[in-house]
Amino acid sequence: MISIVIILILLACVALAFFILIQNPKGGGLTGSFGSMSSQVMGVKQSSDVMEKGTWGLIGAIAFLCIISVALFQKPEGGSKSNTATQSSTPAKKK
Repeated sequence: MISIVIILILLACVALAFFILIQNPKGGGLTGSFGSMSSQVMGVKQSSDVMEKGTWGLIGAIAFLCIISVALFQKPEGGSKSNTATQSSTPAKKK
């Protein structure tokens, strides 16, 4: 189950990177390429809103999936023993 959540997190990260990379930091982006067609109802004028909502939605999804992955994480069997606890505690002998 945890592997499915991790795969979903990775897919959401790739989609988020796509949304971020197609946006222009100066406000142009996808909307600047098609400036003459701004009269469309669901055209380029609305694309910046869709990209912004998609960005925030993916950020929320990644945060939610990360919290779920922590809740699903199981400790390895063997309890809380560490590798140093299994080593002997006697000091080394001098020659």
